[in-house]
Amino acid sequence: MTQLPSRARAVVIGGGITGTSVAYHLAQAGWRDTVLLEKADLTSGSTCHAAGLVTQFNPSPTMMRFRRYSIELYRRLGIFEMVGSLRFASSREQLMEQQRGASRARAIGLDVEIVSPEQAAQLMPAISTDSLFGAVWVPGDGALDPHTATFALAKAARDLGVTVLTGTRVIGMELSGRGAVQAVRTESGRIEAEVVVIACGIWAPQVAAMAGAFVVSTPVDHQHAALRSVEGAELPQTMPCFRDPDNLIYGKAEAGGVVLGGYELDPNARWIDGVPWEHAGTSVPPDQRRFEPLLTGAARRFPFISDAGIVKLVCHPDAMTPDANPLLGPVPGVRGLYMAAGLSLNGFGGAGGIGKSLTELITTGDSELDLYAYRPWRFGPVHRDHRYVAELAKEAYRYYYFLRYPYDADERGRPRRTSALHYRMQDLGAVFGVKHGWERPEHFEPGRPWRRAGADQRRFGWARPPWFEMQAEEHRAFRERVGIIDMTSFGKIELDGPGALRLLERVAGNLIDRPVGSVVYTQLLDRRGGIAGDVTITRLGPHRFRLVTGAGYVNSDLGWLRLEHRELDGPVEIRETTDELCVVGIWGPQARKVLEGMTDDDVSEEGFPFMQARDIRIEGFDVFAQRVTYVGELGWEFYVEPGVAEQVWDRLMAGARKFGVRAGGYRALDSLRMEKGYRYYGIDLTLLDNPLEAGLGFCIRFDKGDFNGREALLALKAAGVMRRLRTLLIGDHDYVTVYGGEAVYADGTIVGRLRSCAYGFTVRRNIAYSYLPVGLVPGARVEVDVFGRRVPAEVSTDAVLKREPSVSHEAKPVTS
Repeated sequence: MTQLPSRARAVVIGGGITGTSVAYHLAQAGWRDTVLLEKADLTSGSTCHAAGLVTQFNPSPTMMRFRRYSIELYRRLGIFEMVGSLRFASSREQLMEQQRGASRARAIGLDVEIVSPEQAAQLMPAISTDSLFGAVWVPGDGALDPHTATFALAKAARDLGVTVLTGTRVIGMELSGRGAVQAVRTESGRIEAEVVVIACGIWAPQVAAMAGAFVVSTPVDHQHAALRSVEGAELPQTMPCFRDPDNLIYGKAEAGGVVLGGYELDPNARWIDGVPWEHAGTSVPPDQRRFEPLLTGAARRFPFISDAGIVKLVCHPDAMTPDANPLLGPVPGVRGLYMAAGLSLNGFGGAGGIGKSLTELITTGDSELDLYAYRPWRFGPVHRDHRYVAELAKEAYRYYYFLRYPYDADERGRPRRTSALHYRMQDLGAVFGVKHGWERPEHFEPGRPWRRAGADQRRFGWARPPWFEMQAEEHRAFRERVGIIDMTSFGKIELDGPGALRLLERVAGNLIDRPVGSVVYTQLLDRRGGIAGDVTITRLGPHRFRLVTGAGYVNSDLGWLRLEHRELDGPVEIRETTDELCVVGIWGPQARKVLEGMTDDDVSEEGFPFMQARDIRIEGFDVFAQRVTYVGELGWEFYVEPGVAEQVWDRLMAGARKFGVRAGGYRALDSLRMEKGYRYYGIDLTLLDNPLEAGLGFCIRFDKGDFNGREALLALKAAGVMRRLRTLLIGDHDYVTVYGGEAVYADGTIVGRLRSCAYGFTVRRNIAYSYLPVGLVPGARVEVDVFGRRVPAEVSTDAVLKREPSVSHEAKPVTS
């Protein structure tokens, strides 16, 4: 038995496919002094129960790239059977979803083909073509044996110098006085280490807690069965693996029969307060009742299954996060601690890419891919409730295959967070969506009872939404008169202390050192000049700042700022203050007239300039007002204490009534900002994009001194960008069903993919953004793949709405 070393450069905790991949890639990068610890045997967690399908088709460009690399890795190791895969469409709606998905896949370079039912039957003769509308064929997909693959990676890691120890459970961690990883304690002894990677699946939250870290995932049961072969209907081992989302199933041929799994609509979560340490490679009791609908669905596509008996039904818990994305990267507050967990059933598909990207983060501080959505610190205090998190995880699991439309809203665990203005929104007929737990109006249906949105698009499918005209009315109120909106859910972070300015100047591209009361729109940048955030920063005092970000990004930005803080910056307190203030936005050509009738403060153009903030009184109430715009019109946002928010709202509504005020929802904000060329973080702006390409060069102050990405951006500026975020006008005045990700063609070649999309009600055109080669300037003609049909589009100027309001070009885009 290998002796436990006393020191290692890195310790990887977990002996499944993810842990072995991380250990292998670390060693490949030169970190040969790495130790992998497994409390039982290799593959004794979720890995040992996996079916072994490895397919590339995925809604996330990052996960699709992870999977593509994983297949390359498995092929190099000689453990991959490239039999291809078919993803069936058993409904017209699913076929359209697959046409949309295929367009998105082609836009990032994946080889996919939509095939007819007859072509699918040629590729897989065992299927029935009844109720089959087509399929996606991916020839580069395939399958592997989970045990063989994991042990092959472990061997490859050992060959490079990694020490692999089984039967060695971690029981604690030691941190230095400054909160850095110092050692791992096991039942067999102690190992000093400078880096620790937690890759232990469903146990990850418990192991992270040993270092005082908080991460979120829930064990959710997943079932699959081995079915006997049927005489005369034996399946060849070379048969493509398959997925049939409408029937909720996936599978592959094995021993003439089939290994069949799927995703039930009523999943079960277990051990939400902690996973027993003694659990290992054993399964948990299966639930035949929950599995029966999957067998019924499988028999619709494979008729012989009705005669096939079950050899074994296996149930095993898998780690699911609330958004079904992995936990990948460093842990703020514990230097040297990294996560590679919460795989959310992306294990064998994602493991190769995850190991490679995490190694890049550990060894260089950056990754080639955009890992923003996988940050392990993206969840916040609201997610400390295990029952709430379990509800979110079960909903994420439910929709793993079940068709979820782009406009559908989460339904479980609601309501969780509500604004102090929630009842006022109800009175106005709000239709509430949800973002990071916040109930907030998507749109209003005046005269109708309020309701919570759910799977609304399931009722109307891939067509113009029924709220189209209601959104148009809200949009026109902001453009032509005055609109009002509850923006409390936007994330708020305060930085207070002598080190605050130095930290912000280093991470922001714009100049932050401006007088108290200044509001700055800026991007947060990584060391390569990639965009890590899109925010406004208000200077509240000499050493105090408020950063405003999107509701879904606040915990991600909070953790990132803490990671970026350096001792040389000086002391600074960084904390979230979202719940401490209610925010009301009011915008439109009549906004100043409304405010002038309600305050004695000077709110004229000269008295209250754009991108300035100060205290004012509105009919006796103290409010903190910021003159910014999220819609491209004159207006303010007012920060008030929750206890008086309803009274301030009522007075604003009363004062604006004679000007034709209308409350607006977040859908209207989207269409308004797109007419003005404003960007949205996470879609238009990512870690793989930079301000120069995004048309945000005006936010970069190269003359302010050093900051993250300065040298990289200067080099890019000197060389010239190769692509540029452009605005497209798609089709004519009729609504076009584009949602983002669709491939963009020029002269028959894919040149980009759509980012944000919305209908502009003022210009009466379908608007989208896309990064395109710089040669495609305004006036150029392109085409967009819309459900397999090429729709003409024109490259436009950034802001398609020519009428300019009284605002600066530094207007802040919405980043909800």
